[in-house]
Amino acid sequence: MRALFWLLTLAALAIGVTLLGRLTDGYVLWVMPPWRAEISLNLFVLLQLAALLLVYLLLRLIVNTLRLPAVVNAFRARRARQRKERAAAEALRSFWEGRYSQVLKSAATVAAGKLGAGETAAVSDAQGIAALAALKAAHALRDPQRIAFWQARAEALDAAGWRTARLMAEIRIALDARDFATARAALDQLGTKERRQVAAQRFALRLAQGQGDWTELLRLARQLEKHKVLLPEQAQPLRLHAYHGMFDTLQDDPVQLARFWRDMPAADRLDTRLALRAAWALTTAGHCAESAQLIEDCLDERWESVLLEPYSECRGGDVLGRIAQCEKWLHEHPQDAVLLLALGRLCMQQQLWGKAQSFLEASLAVAPSCAGHIELARLFDRLERTEEANRHYRAAAQCQNMKPQFQSRGIRKSL
Repeated sequence: MRALFWLLTLAALAIGVTLLGRLTDGYVLWVMPPWRAEISLNLFVLLQLAALLLVYLLLRLIVNTLRLPAVVNAFRARRARQRKERAAAEALRSFWEGRYSQVLKSAATVAAGKLGAGETAAVSDAQGIAALAALKAAHALRDPQRIAFWQARAEALDAAGWRTARLMAEIRIALDARDFATARAALDQLGTKERRQVAAQRFALRLAQGQGDWTELLRLARQLEKHKVLLPEQAQPLRLHAYHGMFDTLQDDPVQLARFWRDMPAADRLDTRLALRAAWALTTAGHCAESAQLIEDCLDERWESVLLEPYSECRGGDVLGRIAQCEKWLHEHPQDAVLLLALGRLCMQQQLWGKAQSFLEASLAVAPSCAGHIELARLFDRLERTEEANRHYRAAAQCQNMKPQFQSRGIRKSL
C-alpha cells in the first residue's frame, strides 16, 4: 500500500512538472563576447539541478575518501572485538566442560595485547569473562605462574566494573586451597551490599568453619536456614560442629560453658551428643554440680541412659543427691543396665559397699558389660576379696576380646 502511494505521488509530480514546463515561455541568455548562448528556462533549471547533484556526489566522494582510514580501522576493531567475544564464549564453554588447557588458550586470544591506562576503562566484557575463567582454570591446573598472570590481568579490570567478580573468584579459589587468610582479606574488601549476597554469605560460612570462628558459624548457619538458603538437614550438622567447637573453646571456663548451654535453643539441647560433650567437659573440669544439672535437665526431657556415664564418673559434688535422683529414675526404668551401673559407681564413691555390689550385680544380670565387671573387680579389691576380683577381671578381659553384646536401651536409642 505504501509503495502504491509513493508511485501515485511521483506520477502526479511528473505530470505537474510537465504542465508547468509547457506554461513557461521564458529563456536564459548567456553573453560572453564574442559568444552568446540562448537556452530555455526549463533546460536551465534541469542543468542547475544536474550540476548540483554532480557537485554533491563529488563532495561525498572526497569526504568518504578522507574518512576511509578511520572506516577501515573501525572495521578492523569490530572484527577483532567479534573474534574476542567468540574466544571468550569458547573459554567459558570450555571451562564448564572441564577443558582447562583450552580455556587458557582461548583466554590468551582475548587478552592479546597489553592493557594500557586509557584502555582499562573501555575494556570489553569479553576480557573480564576470559580473565576470570582463565584464573579459575589455572587454579584447577595448579599452575602458580599462570595463576599470578591471570590474577594480575583480573586486577587490571577492576576499573571496568569487574572488581566484585574478581574478589568472589579469589575467595572461592582461596577457600578451595584452604588459604583462609587470603580468603578473609578478599572477603573484607567486598562492600557491605556485596557481603549480603547469598554467595558471599556461603563463602563467609565456609571461612568461619575453616578458621574455627564458631560464633560466626552459628550466626550464619541460623541466618541462611532462616532465609531458606540451607535446608534444616544441611544447617543442623553445621550448628552441631559449631557447638562442639564452642565446647572446646569454653572447656577451661565451666561457668561460661554452663551459661552457653542454657542460652542454646531448646531444640539443639535435645541432641544427645551435644549434651554428652558438654557434660564430659564440665565433669573433666570438676564442676559436678553444673554437669549434674545439665544431665538431669536433658534426661527430664528425653531419656538417654548414655548420659549417665559422666553423671556417675564426676568425683565430688552432691553424690548423695545424685544417688537419690538415680533411685527415682530407677522406679521408671528398672531394667536399665546403665542406670544400675551408674548407681553402683555412685555408691562406691560414698563407700556404700553393700549397695554398690547389689547395683553392679543387678546391672550384670540385666545385661553383661565390660564396665560392670571392671567396677565389681575394683569393689572386691577394696574389700580384699581377691578371688572374686580376679574372676571379674578375667571376665572383663574376655569381654574386651569379644565383640560387645551389651548395649542398654538408652545406648541403642542414642546410636
